[in-house]
Amino acid sequence: MPDTHDASPAGAAGSHLVRVQDMPWEPTDFPGIRMKVLYSDPPTGRSTIMFKLEPGAVVPPHEHTALEQTYVLEGSLEDHEGAARTGEFVWRPGGSVHTAVAPRGAVILCFFSKPNRFFAGTPFYVS
Repeated sequence: MPDTHDASPAGAAGSHLVRVQDMPWEPTDFPGIRMKVLYSDPPTGRSTIMFKLEPGAVVPPHEHTALEQTYVLEGSLEDHEGAARTGEFVWRPGGSVHTAVAPRGAVILCFFSKPNRFFAGTPFYVS
């Protein structure tokens, strides 16, 4: 299997190993939230991103423009509909709107079908 540290575009032949543990946490435009982009396909908007949220970090109001799936590796991610805790999985359909918070911090793995739309106009990640 080829060895790579960066995300590979869709359509590339063969397997692409991403050594997540060797990747640095990169800053986002939101205080207390860092990320590791594991996969990104800019033409389609699909991506897989691991986020680390410090205690009290807030993901500001945003709309999911398509299906988003989140697996909570550590901590909890909460919104007006409830909390997803360590080992739990939550998905949201396109059109859903919320603000999320990690009261005690969290590490989450997210699968985006398309990037979220933030009401302040700030992108959540840069591909």
